[in-house]
Amino acid sequence: MKPESMDKVFHALASASRREILDIVKANAGCSVVDVCRHFDVSRIAVLKHLNVLEEAGLILSEKEGRVRRLYFNAAPIQMIYERWTTKYSADWASRLTEFKRTVEAAASSASAAPKPRK
Repeated sequence: MKPESMDKVFHALASASRREILDIVKANAGCSVVDVCRHFDVSRIAVLKHLNVLEEAGLILSEKEGRVRRLYFNAAPIQMIYERWTTKYSADWASRLTEFKRTVEAAASSASAAPKPRK
């Protein structure tokens, strides 16, 4: 992946609205632009600008079906960035540390929820 392509992906992901659009498209593969617009209280033009940024970054693929533009999430650019900075070894350790963190947090949560002994 070229550095300028990575810049586009990071730029696209920097916006909370665009990340929300990605979540919507991922959950509803093949949804239309109108479907996405229903989730926002901004103009259709504003949503289209966000969609264009996401498309330029390669995070959304679209196809025309008559007058309807169908949208699909493309995880490949995110995966390519992930693979650039991780190795199989580091991914394994990151997974183990995440599991350890969950275990410790669950233990702390259950300890704080347990009734305290009376004096």
